[in-house]
Amino acid sequence: MLLRQNFIIILVFFGMVLSGIIYLNHNQCRCNQKMKEQGIINGGTDEIIHPRKSRCNQQITEQGITNLEWKQNTFGLRSSPGLLYNQQSALVGSRTDVASVTSWSAPIIWEGTFDSTLIDSIYKQQNLTIATTAFALGKYVRFVKDFLESAEQHYFVGFRVHYYLFTDQPELVPEVKMGENRSLTVLKVQSLSRWQDISMSRMEKLEKLIESELASEANYIFCLDIDTKFYGRWGVESLGRLVGVIHPWLYDTSRDKFTYERSPKSQAYIPAGEGDYYYAGAAFGGSLEDVYHLTKTCREKMSIDAASSIEAVWQEESHLNKYFLLNKPSKLLSPEYMWRDINASAAQIKIVRFTNVPKNYAEVRPNP
Repeated sequence: MLLRQNFIIILVFFGMVLSGIIYLNHNQCRCNQKMKEQGIINGGTDEIIHPRKSRCNQQITEQGITNLEWKQNTFGLRSSPGLLYNQQSALVGSRTDVASVTSWSAPIIWEGTFDSTLIDSIYKQQNLTIATTAFALGKYVRFVKDFLESAEQHYFVGFRVHYYLFTDQPELVPEVKMGENRSLTVLKVQSLSRWQDISMSRMEKLEKLIESELASEANYIFCLDIDTKFYGRWGVESLGRLVGVIHPWLYDTSRDKFTYERSPKSQAYIPAGEGDYYYAGAAFGGSLEDVYHLTKTCREKMSIDAASSIEAVWQEESHLNKYFLLNKPSKLLSPEYMWRDINASAAQIKIVRFTNVPKNYAEVRPNP
């Protein structure tokens, strides 16, 4: 009798274990199926395609998931042993005439707020690749030579840089000598008859370039205007997850005077009384993943506007400002990184790093 009872107990125990295994396996299959539908794992092998893609549910539900394989950034700010640099005070900032941090704790980079010796040493260890894009359509091809030659003197010097130049006249792109670990890829694009269309088409082309080539090839990307020139250091102090540049004409202006899109009908609409800074469309950047989401979102919003025959007041710059309002940049660059003119001065600008080139817009643009 005792043996029979023990046998029944053992049988029940194993039955419970088997039921648990079946239940867990069923849930795992359901989970895998859902992940396949969202693109997190490979449908054929159940191999995780990109572990970072499931890093937070909010990103999955609000921004969607793609099957892009992002190049992994090296984390940690490791200093070299024995490196000598100036001590930073915990009590007094190096600049007292400007703000060096935003209300959401993002740094604002000005001359004097970083130590180039220290920060270069930290990032040199990370074997970075910085992709850099510019558009030179129509008469704007005349600015390519100065842009590239000045970049080779001042832009991420000593780091691996790959320039991507979009142009409708590749045969007119001048040959510029590149330094070690520096390269240029020329991409032919269609000519456009309105400068507004050229401006608005950039987000889509950047999105596709990241999708097709850059996602697994570069760590960071900056998207810059071609009618510009470098005059001072632009280095790794500018790197961040999502980077905006404060507009040189509106950095000391109240937000009510910002030239945001004010029509509620536009996807770029920002009501009066809202806004942090006005960001320049001539320069922005960040990690490949974050800039991809930026360009994709702006392209989608511009497409919605276009379907209703709406064009924001400053085209993609208006949509960029709306994006940055809702998705705060992790780092801001001061107007030193996109100044008005090399001959213009302001008390806060201790160095001009990057600036517009003076030109006759009526002469270089294809339309008024």
